[in-house]
Amino acid sequence: MENKHFDIIVIGGGIVGLSTAYKLNLHKPDLKILVLEKENAVAFHQTGRNSGVIHSGIYYKPGSYKAKNCVDGRRELVAFAKEHNIAHDICGKLIVATDPSELPHMHKVFNHGLQNGVEDIELISADKIKEIEPYCAGIEGIRVGCTGIIDFVGVCKVLADLIEQKFPGSKVALGHEVTAFIKTDGKTTVVTPKGNFTSDYIVNCTGLQSDRIAKKDGVDPDMKIVGFRGDYYELTEEAKHKVKHLIYPVPNPQFPFLGVHFTRMINHPTECGPNAVFVFKREGYGKTDFNLADTVDALSYGGTWKLFFKHWQFGLDEYRRAFSKRLFLQRLQRLVPDLKMEDIVPGRAGVRAMALDSSGQMIDDFKIVHSDNALHVLNAPSPAATACLAIGSAVTEMAKQHFKIN
Repeated sequence: MENKHFDIIVIGGGIVGLSTAYKLNLHKPDLKILVLEKENAVAFHQTGRNSGVIHSGIYYKPGSYKAKNCVDGRRELVAFAKEHNIAHDICGKLIVATDPSELPHMHKVFNHGLQNGVEDIELISADKIKEIEPYCAGIEGIRVGCTGIIDFVGVCKVLADLIEQKFPGSKVALGHEVTAFIKTDGKTTVVTPKGNFTSDYIVNCTGLQSDRIAKKDGVDPDMKIVGFRGDYYELTEEAKHKVKHLIYPVPNPQFPFLGVHFTRMINHPTECGPNAVFVFKREGYGKTDFNLADTVDALSYGGTWKLFFKHWQFGLDEYRRAFSKRLFLQRLQRLVPDLKMEDIVPGRAGVRAMALDSSGQMIDDFKIVHSDNALHVLNAPSPAATACLAIGSAVTEMAKQHFKIN
C-alpha cells in the first residue's frame, strides 16, 4: 500500500466499521480513510454469523439509541439493498405467546413498537397465527410485517467496494491485525504485522475485541466484552414446509436475547436457534473451543462471576441444550409442536459480544466513547447490523463534533 498516512483509520471490517467509514466519506468525500480488518474477508465474525434478520425496532425501550437507530436504520438499509441489488426479503414475522404468563410482556413489546413508530404491526389471535403459520401453536401473537431477512455479508462487500471505488484515497485492507498504537505529535501510528500506518483520527469498531483495542489506545472501557456462543440447527428439506416466515417467542425480559426462534434465511435454509452459552474463546465457534488467555481474561473479571451467580439456572439450562439435541428440540416444540428429531440437523454457530459492567449488569444499549483523537464503539449489540447505516451516521456526527473534519 503506497499511502501510509490517512485522515481517519477505522479498525474493524464488520458491518458497523464499514458503514461508519462509508458515512464518513459521504460526509466529506476527500477524506482518505483506511479500514483495517484482521481477517482475510469482511464480515468474518459477528456480522457474518448472525441470524440475517432485518429487525423492526419493536423490542427496544422507547427513546433508547437502539430504538431510534433500529427504526431509522432499517428503512435506510432496505433502501440501500434495493439500490445495490443486495438479496433481501421483507417477509414479516410472528412473535408468539404460548403461555398466559407471557402476555403482559408481549403487550409491552407491542406498545414499544407503537411508541417507536414501527409500521405494519398488529396483535393477532390464535386462529390468525394458524392462518399465517399452520404448524405454529400460540395463544396470542404480534404480526410484524416490516421485519425481513437480508444478506449482511453482501451488504459489507458492497460497502467495501463503494469505499474504494467512490472515494479516491480510501482503502479497505484485509489481513491487517492491529497490535499497538504509538502517539506522536497529535497523530497516531497504528501498528500491524504487515506495516504501520499513521492517522489523524481513529475509530474503533472491532466488536468482540472492542474493549481490548480501547485499552491499547490507553482508554479504560469501564466494561468487559464476554462472549456467548449461539448454536443453530437447520430444518431438513422435508421439514421446511413447517415454517413459512420468521417465528419468535416472547423474549424473556431479564435477558438481552430474543429466545430460540425460526428464521427462513435469504440463502434458503431455515434456521432454528440460537441458544446462548458462555465461551472459553472469544472467537470460538466450536462447542469445545478453548483459549487460555481469553478464559483467564473473562473469568478474572468480577462482573462475569456476578452475572453467573445471578443467572446460574439460565446458564445451566443453556449448556444442557447446547449438548443435547433432544432438549433443544423440546424448546423448539413450544412454538412448532409437530417438529420431530429427524426434522432438525446441526447448523452453524456465532458468538455474540456481550458488554458487562463490574456489577455483572449487561450493557444493553449502544455505547460509543470519545478520547483524544479517537472514537471507540465499545458496545453495538443486536440490532446493530440492521441499524448499521444509522450507527454510521451517528458516529459521523460525533466525529464532526470531536474531529476537525467539517
